[in-house]
Amino acid sequence: MSYTLIHNTQECRYEYHIDGYIAYITYDDKNGNMHLTQTIVPEALAGKGLAKILLEDVLEQIKKENKKAVAKCSYITKYLEKNPQASDLFI
Repeated sequence: MSYTLIHNTQECRYEYHIDGYIAYITYDDKNGNMHLTQTIVPEALAGKGLAKILLEDVLEQIKKENKKAVAKCSYITKYLEKNPQASDLFI
């Protein structure tokens, strides 16, 4: 399934808007390093692998902007453990 990634700069988060719900990853941009601080998927959207799809879209966006990610939430840390090939996108 494909979703449209929305960069909500006012709220410092990347979002998917799905069926009236918002799944998102919050961040702090510290000198071009995107500290990914929280991953939220509403209960109504849970269990569909949405967090992974969202994170991979966010990482692709960060890569396009020539920035690096910093894992600051437990979900993203676990993702890195399972997907070591993504480590080149992180500092």
